[in-house]
Amino acid sequence: MQNTKQIPEPSQCEPAKYEYKKSSYADIYDVLQSLRRDEVLCDIKLETDNGGVIFGHKVVLASASPYFHAMFTNFSEKNQDLVTIRQLDYSALQLLIDFIYSGKISITETNVQILLPASNLLQLQEVKNACCDFLQAQLCPTNVIGINDLADLHSCTTLLTSSEFYIQQHYLDVVEEEEFLSLSSEQMVKLISSDELTASSEEKIFESVIRWVKHDLDSRKQMLPQLMEHVRLPLTSKDYILKNVVDEPLLLNCSKCKDYVFEALRFRLLKSEELITIPHNIRTKPRQPGGTHKVILVAGGLGINHSILNSTEWYDPKINKWQYGPKMITPSLGGGLAVVNDNCLLYLGGRNTESIFQSVHGLDLTSESPRWKPTYDMLVAVMANIF
Repeated sequence: MQNTKQIPEPSQCEPAKYEYKKSSYADIYDVLQSLRRDEVLCDIKLETDNGGVIFGHKVVLASASPYFHAMFTNFSEKNQDLVTIRQLDYSALQLLIDFIYSGKISITETNVQILLPASNLLQLQEVKNACCDFLQAQLCPTNVIGINDLADLHSCTTLLTSSEFYIQQHYLDVVEEEEFLSLSSEQMVKLISSDELTASSEEKIFESVIRWVKHDLDSRKQMLPQLMEHVRLPLTSKDYILKNVVDEPLLLNCSKCKDYVFEALRFRLLKSEELITIPHNIRTKPRQPGGTHKVILVAGGLGINHSILNSTEWYDPKINKWQYGPKMITPSLGGGLAVVNDNCLLYLGGRNTESIFQSVHGLDLTSESPRWKPTYDMLVAVMANIF
């Protein structure tokens, strides 16, 4: 009997293709590390100043480090089998070469001081970042200045910023440590002049300046006027100035410093209505750790005898005091107030006994002698509701 079942024709197939990707290169690293330790197929020896020698493979080192890549492709070392690495500790180089071959490294308080500069030199950014992260986690009053110096020396931007912020935020603890006395003149001026400096009182900052200067009096006493320029003595109490500042020998022997003391006394002895409204120099301006210094400001209004006022007053919670500001151009009641970029105040509209205004006046809070100035008028006259 004949088989009538049809056998299908073979279909047209696409060329076969199968891609396989190795999931891990750990085995290759292990082999390369084994070859290096057995000094097999090695084509380079790295020697440090203290005589230590480390074997390696140029292609492996060049693939991991831009420093070695440039050395073995563009410079005379590409034809050498022994290269001396200057100013590099043998143990640091050993750890970094092990990292290149294994992808692992242990950072400790003992070795981080040599690993950071070494990884910076060899341009091993991963290790450099790991060192910075380690030091960031170790910040404390006893070591922050040393870490700040290390970060500055090796261009560790993030660590530099965070260590500077730590010093500002923990200033009173930092100044009690020996590291504080090692600050350079430039560092001290930068620190004392910062608005971000956090201290319970300006008295403590003054005392830290005197302590720093006395630590090396011969070389630092000429820095005292520059430092005292940024100590905000007017914000200390009158009693403190009279008991602890006036008779300080270092200040008595410095005419510029005595001027700052007299300025502080005048500031404390003047009646509040005689004080200039907006602080006109750095020494009468409270520090602003954590952000912009906030004040409460009022302009114009209705007096107790129902007269319309042209006064400006502001309250500073840091010194718990109201102070008078520059008088307005025109007495006004019911105007609007607006602050622009935390440094410019606008007074809009308002009225007097005769009419409603469409004027806009501005006050530049950053000026040393702030005063109200006219700006562009509004399209219509307006005033706020008065209840």
